[in-house]
Amino acid sequence: MTAETRGAHHARTAYARLVLETMPEESRLGLTLGFIRTFGIPEIARVLYGTGRMTSEPRARAKATGVAMFTLIGQGLNSPEGRGTVEALRRIHDRPDITPELMHYVLACFTVCPLRFIDTHGQRAVTDAEREAAYGFHLGLSDALGLSEPPGGGHRDGVRLDGVEEWMRGYEADRFAPTEEARALWRSASRGLLAARLPAPLAALAPTVAASLLDAPLGRALQVRRPPAPVRALVIRALRSRARGRVAGGGG
Repeated sequence: MTAETRGAHHARTAYARLVLETMPEESRLGLTLGFIRTFGIPEIARVLYGTGRMTSEPRARAKATGVAMFTLIGQGLNSPEGRGTVEALRRIHDRPDITPELMHYVLACFTVCPLRFIDTHGQRAVTDAEREAAYGFHLGLSDALGLSEPPGGGHRDGVRLDGVEEWMRGYEADRFAPTEEARALWRSASRGLLAARLPAPLAALAPTVAASLLDAPLGRALQVRRPPAPVRALVIRALRSRARGRVAGGGG
């Protein structure tokens, strides 16, 4: 194994450990919120709504996405399981209304949003080394899917995922817009999908809790009224309490 190969393996292992072992619950919920974030782009909302699966089988649709991502993170892009998953993703997304730019945005959401959620609600913030490892995975998946280098990732010194996140914010500022498709997707996701990802005490209040986890730009795109500040504070407190409880109990 060359030094370069060892470095790539170490980076993948660091990212996999964070997502699959250290903070798996935060990673799953962050990935779910990343999936929901894509609803704010009208072209993506139309595609997802048009398949019918997100409104009729939201949990199954999201589970398929989660299984694919966690297989790639855990097994590696070059493993037999990883290669099979990449090929399946290429087939699913090989359609004229899914452009490379849209794919770059979706992949950015799937990488950036779990890390954002961990930073805010996890037992600790993501380290620079873990962010760089996440970017390495992001870059590798983009390449495996036949995409160009991720926008924003190649021009910065230091942690390159920062550039992807900056590009993502600009893309959203230009493209987020309310649509009926997005609103229908949100209703389905907030009532069914997120309830399965939340701690039991919060699951019964899934739509309100979910709305508390949206930032202002996404809330406007999904036409969701933001809950009052005390409700948002309660949700944040509950999520942080769960994270602290796992640390005290020896989890992570």
